[in-house]
Amino acid sequence: MVVMDASTLLLLFDPQARPPKDETTGQPLEKCRERIDLLVQDLSEQKTVILIPTPALSEILIVSKTDADKAQIIAAISKSRVFRVQPFDEAAAIEVAKLTDVDIQSNRELSPVETKAKIKYDRQIIAIAKVNGVKMIYSDDTALCKKASANGITAIKTSELPFPQEPPQLELQLINRENGTGQ
Repeated sequence: MVVMDASTLLLLFDPQARPPKDETTGQPLEKCRERIDLLVQDLSEQKTVILIPTPALSEILIVSKTDADKAQIIAAISKSRVFRVQPFDEAAAIEVAKLTDVDIQSNRELSPVETKAKIKYDRQIIAIAKVNGVKMIYSDDTALCKKASANGITAIKTSELPFPQEPPQLELQLINRENGTGQ
């Protein structure tokens, strides 16, 4: 079982979703959608469940433009055996408190980029992953990735996903017109 957060789910469900920037070039990540499609195909073939935490689901539904878009996402998730929506339950609530206690005890202040709401969502996603025994999360959210890694969950960004294989190209052989042989 693996977890996908909203940043990865948006790339999967929204054809207009902007790909994350490639950290090496600063340009939009090359073949982003194809990488996500390959990931889901591979996970499906391995019969690996993709856990969708309810906070991540709400995030992707919030940015969906129309009710029809929201309904389409919900239908796609519901129809697929690959996905399982996991609610933020009592066990996850207790885990969020533990995650938060660590920061409070270390007197960690929020950076200007962080907000309380974002941190709460990130921690809820990580807590849902932890209480469900998930060891891998797919996300392009750097702060979420750091917190997941600090809690024993491997975080994988879209840029780390493999490229789909290109179909083999046929080798073009030039024919010498004078003697009809290949070059």
